[in-house]
This record gives sequence, structure tokens and C-alpha cells, in this order.
Amino acid sequence: MHSSLPFDNFLDVSINSIVSLNKSDFYGIFLFDYIEHIESTMTLKQLEAFYWCATCSSFAIAADRLNIAVSSLSKRISELEESLNTTLFNRSGQRATLTDTGVRLLPRVIELLENMNDLKNQATQLSTLTGRCVFGIGELTALTWLPYLIAKARLAHPELMLNAYVDVGAVLQERLERGEIDFAVVAGRSSRPGIVSEPLVTCDFAWMASPAIHARNASCADLLADGVPLVALPPSAGTTRLIDDWLTAHRVTRFERISCNNWGAVAGMLTLSVGVGIIPESWAAKFAESGQLVRLQDTVPLASLTYTFQSRRGDTRPLIQTMRDHTAAVADFSLAAT
Repeated sequence: MHSSLPFDNFLDVSINSIVSLNKSDFYGIFLFDYIEHIESTMTLKQLEAFYWCATCSSFAIAADRLNIAVSSLSKRISELEESLNTTLFNRSGQRATLTDTGVRLLPRVIELLENMNDLKNQATQLSTLTGRCVFGIGELTALTWLPYLIAKARLAHPELMLNAYVDVGAVLQERLERGEIDFAVVAGRSSRPGIVSEPLVTCDFAWMASPAIHARNASCADLLADGVPLVALPPSAGTTRLIDDWLTAHRVTRFERISCNNWGAVAGMLTLSVGVGIIPESWAAKFAESGQLVRLQDTVPLASLTYTFQSRRGDTRPLIQTMRDHTAAVADFSLAAT
């Protein structure tokens, strides 16, 4: 029995052997016989449980990602540890952490899961994703091209359950790092070392004000300096860096700020002369055409804001690559959700 072998030898037999084989070697009964051979010592469900426990901030989050009870998850981990005759997690503290053996095992398990998924797809000619995909997006994405992403993904992968959460960038990055979501579309790049940010699409913004405020015939910087409030998303939003850079360039240091986490409410307050603020360029054009808002011209224009596809470093699941491709195909802030 493989379970009687020393741990490192066991890994060499059960993991490295399958990884080293060519994909062309796996066809028909041989593939499934080999998978059955691996599962006779440790199951794919156990390995998946280990992966999620190792990469999520808690067993509760890992269980939620697998859509199982925490007790079932713990049982799978215990069975895997028994099969390998080793301890994978330290459970003495408030939060379970990987042992040295668990740390060494994780990259090999990731590679094995990737190969098993690829081989099964080759053997059965599967091209669609199944399971559950949980992702995060900002409100601007939700108001523009999110419906197009959902429609495209559903058409290509009818058995994939999609759950989208709308929040500001900082919150989404925290949830991504904890393993609560698979990916996020966030304004700007993440400074977190565990998150990879890939440029996706840019969005231009414009300073706008009501005709009444514009009638003062003053620049946006002067209006802010004179006490006109800045109406904007909360400081944790990605657009904050864009505004801060502009304020620094114009040497505006003291001003009143009214924060609201809803773009529609921000635009509404601007039309009612509550203050000045930025809105997406596609919105600005429509508000200017209707006469509800007027562009504020200044010497330094707003920079374009790059939105990025963010995923956890080392997460090479086909789900991530596929959803990144779908996202890149539809990302367009000029689209209207309705």
C-alpha cells in the first residue's frame, strides 16, 4: 500500500508520476484506471479540500467555497492526513496554519489538480466549466457591462453557477485575499503581494457641476477652495487615487468632502448643486447633452483610470483563465446595463 511508504516517497509515486506523463498517454480506460489508482489512496475531493483550506483564511470560508459543511471539510482533511500518515495543519492556535509538510505539499497538489482537470477534459472532450464562480466588481461595472459578462459566461458555461458581489475596491481585495471570491475587477492595481493585477480596460472621467455652480465662472480647483463640496465615492474606492493625484497637481489641500458609495446618488447630488465631482466620461456626455450638468475645465485634465482583473497569485485554475478572457471580451464602460 502507498500509505505505508515514507511521505516523500509516497508523493513521488502518487503525484510526480502522473505529472511527468505526457498528456497524449491518457486515453480511454487507461486514464480513468490511473485516476482510480490515485483515488484509492487519496481522493480528489480530499486534495481539493486541502487546496481550499491552505489558500483561504479559514476553514469556514474553504467549506463555503466547496459548498459543504465545515464538519465534512474537516473530515476530508483528517482522512487525507491519515492516508499520508502526516499532519498538514497546525490546529493549536485560533487559526489553522500549514505545517512544513503542508507547505511542501501545496504546490504539488495544485499541479496535480491542474493536470487531472486537463486530462479529464481531454478524455471526455469537455469545454465548459461547472461548479460555482464567485467574483467581485465595483458599482460602475455593475451599472454598465456586468450583465453582458453574465450573459456571455452563461451562454458558454450553462452549468456554471455565477455569483457577483458589488463593493468598493479595498473590500473586494480583502475578500479575494481571504479566498472568499475567485477574482475581482477593481480600479487600479493592487498593492497586496498575494494578488496579481492584469490590465483590463480604461475609463475616462470628467469634472462636472450643475449650471448654477458653473455660472460662478471659476475653475474646479477654485470652487473647491471656496468651499464648494467635493461629492465622491468613499476614500476606499479606486477613483480616490485619481482624484488625489488631480488635487495634488492643483495644490488643493483643504476642502469639504461628501462621500457616497453609489454612482447614481453622486450624479444626482451634482445635478442638485450639492457640489462638484467626477463621473464617467460616457455619463458626462449624456448629462452635458441634456443640460443637467456642465463640464468644468482646468489646466490639468484627469488621468485615465485602468481597471484590472485581479486574482490570487498562483491560482492557475481554468476557471480564472476562462473568466478573464470573457471579462476582457465585454469590458466597456460606455455600455448601458439597461
